[in-house]
Amino acid sequence: MVDSPTPKGETLREIAARHGRAYDTLRTVWSRHPSWPEPLGRRGRSYVYDPAAVDQVVAEHFERAAVELGARRLYTARQIQDATGISAATIRADQSKGRWPAPDDTSGPANRWYGKTVTNTVAKRRNYR
Repeated sequence: MVDSPTPKGETLREIAARHGRAYDTLRTVWSRHPSWPEPLGRRGRSYVYDPAAVDQVVAEHFERAAVELGARRLYTARQIQDATGISAATIRADQSKGRWPAPDDTSGPANRWYGKTVTNTVAKRRNYR
């Protein structure tokens, strides 16, 4: 009996390591997206996927473009939301958890951050390239 060749490709664990994401994120979120490619086959118990097809789906659906805001202009959470796609609620929640910097200006009715602060903060977040 002739064994069929093992398909070339990457498992979800290998994809997770390459993209710097948790395996569970790949398994429960990314791979369930309607655009996720069909497996090429199996390697042991794991499905393997075409790396080029996976990269295309990740680029189209999971990565976000880095933003360049006016360095010395002040932005409210709502304006940051419009520019980056990070919701104002997420900004406030992340700030309370220490994952978003304190506002650069609190003198007005809304907290505001300089564009340079926002650009640097967003660049450190996963999925922003």
